[in-house]
Amino acid sequence: MFRNKVLLITGGTGSFGNAVLKRFLDTRISEVRIFSRDEKKQEDMRIALNNDRLKFYIGDVRDYDSLDSAMKGVDYVFHAAALKQVPSCEFYPMEAVRTNILGAENVLNASIANHVKKVIVLSTDKAVYPINAMGLSKAMMEKLMVAKSRTTDITRTVLCATRYGNVMASRGSVIPLFVQQIKEGKSLTLTDPNMTRFLMSLEDSVDLVLYAFAHANSGDILVQKSPASTIRDLAQALKELFSAGNEIKIIGTRHGEKLYETLVTREEMVRAEDLGTYYRIPSDSRDLNYNKYFVEGEEKISLKDDYTSHNTTRLDVEGVKELLLKLDYIRGELNA
Repeated sequence: MFRNKVLLITGGTGSFGNAVLKRFLDTRISEVRIFSRDEKKQEDMRIALNNDRLKFYIGDVRDYDSLDSAMKGVDYVFHAAALKQVPSCEFYPMEAVRTNILGAENVLNASIANHVKKVIVLSTDKAVYPINAMGLSKAMMEKLMVAKSRTTDITRTVLCATRYGNVMASRGSVIPLFVQQIKEGKSLTLTDPNMTRFLMSLEDSVDLVLYAFAHANSGDILVQKSPASTIRDLAQALKELFSAGNEIKIIGTRHGEKLYETLVTREEMVRAEDLGTYYRIPSDSRDLNYNKYFVEGEEKISLKDDYTSHNTTRLDVEGVKELLLKLDYIRGELNA
């Protein structure tokens, strides 16, 4: 499907954008456009990859005109640009709104205006039952995508989303912090040792993007089933891999932090299609008939459970170690 096509990746200089980019460069795609506001990272990528099919566009998703210009002739869009740090979004919630909601709206509108064939927006488990500004902004981005999918001509443009748990070793994840603390001989700082998190490799996350481009319908949210572990077992696995004797220090739950993450709500599970490795959550097809929201309930919702990091496949320390050793980042740090 990518032969002789043009793909634009917003936030393409980030860890996730990099992983997606490298996979697409292995296809017969004719051009990949990296859209971001960091000229230094773009220059580093240009030098490192030295690929004629790679084009760079300076711009910001907050600015519609820069997006509109970059999307001329684009077939596919993967929207990864976002503010992702929970603490930063807590202190500057309107910045999260401007980038994660209004920026996403600009991406969707520019894609529709330029007849892009398919747009995938990147969401997170923090958008499900959100308790922090980052999750709230991503939840609104999902709602925005679904709402626009209802009124968009699907013969021209398909809008959909992928929702992820934690992508291991990506920017802002806890694994690089633990590795740094191990190498500096410091205590590993855990908020709550019983806290669970989904564990997903960058390669798995890219597989989901490719699956969504090939199979998602308009308004769909695609979720990859992922294993999870406690933070204690994750820290212990890293200590054993690095043969480290660092102490573990419990610092308490941070503001805006959950005990476990949810990838699919029970309301969504009623509608979700089990695709084996993935769940497909079709768009909510209810119209503005308020009875459907306040009077006409569904008993079967009460029979479903959320899909969470507490009830998914739970890895022990050995299982976490096996998963960690698949990461280029971990292998590189072990050999450094």
